[in-house]
Amino acid sequence: MSLRTIAVTGGNGQVGRFVLAHLQEHGYRTVNLSRGSRRESVADEYRRTNLLDAGEVYASLASSDADGLVHLGMVPRPDSGPGHVTFESNVMTTYHVLEAAQNLDIDSVAVASSMSALGAGFDPDPVRLDYLPVDESHPVDPRDPYALGKRVLEQTAEGIARRNDGPKTVSTVRFPIAMDDDRMRETLVDADRSLGTVRDAPFYHSARNTLFAYVHLDDLAALFRRCIAADFSGHETFWAAAAETTVDCPTATLVEEVYPDAVTRRDVSDHESLVDTSKAARTLGWTPTRSWRECR
Repeated sequence: MSLRTIAVTGGNGQVGRFVLAHLQEHGYRTVNLSRGSRRESVADEYRRTNLLDAGEVYASLASSDADGLVHLGMVPRPDSGPGHVTFESNVMTTYHVLEAAQNLDIDSVAVASSMSALGAGFDPDPVRLDYLPVDESHPVDPRDPYALGKRVLEQTAEGIARRNDGPKTVSTVRFPIAMDDDRMRETLVDADRSLGTVRDAPFYHSARNTLFAYVHLDDLAALFRRCIAADFSGHETFWAAAAETTVDCPTATLVEEVYPDAVTRRDVSDHESLVDTSKAARTLGWTPTRSWRECR
């Protein structure tokens, strides 16, 4: 599949800016489709687009002459507005961009899901785990509006990819908190990351529910590019995460103390992540390269 122009929805956001820059570095022409005024200077073209309006989505994509599409333009957090608004943003924008991609013969689409699809992240209850490390086959248990929306968008992507005339390749990417260098230094490198200290912190519930996982924005952008360039047929979901946890204690100790009821399906060594990204490695040739420990 020969790709020249990639449309990126939500290119004004943090992840979007990194994806646009990464695509440009790899020779793609890019078009940013975002609501509101432009807040980046990387894309070759900007089209102001309300992604909840199917007509605007169709018109902007048609004018962009895009060969591929990365869909990031959704409400990024569930605590910024009512639950139904968050759910609508996750689900309906995804439906609109996939329908438009189908009708405009855009054969490669990658969509931002979230670790929350597992049932983690913003839910007030503890994450429910069957086994560790988690992979794409682990049961999902979304409950809050954000998590439900992310899971429904995955199913929407799968269904549209099954259509005879749907996009050839559709990826959904689940990822935890994404950090740039400054955020990584502030949050991880310059902080006390002992388990005892993290347990006393106000963010402990979220860290526990997201398996003490993170991903660097450079690695995440690289994964979206590889999804767009992939040649598999149909829909696939991929986990994205750094190769390590965000705490100092060994991962085996972390599992024993925080997730004692989860089955550990294989030995975990050193500070190994509890998110298994081997499917992305096998299918896309992607492995995370950035480590907060190497920034010390």
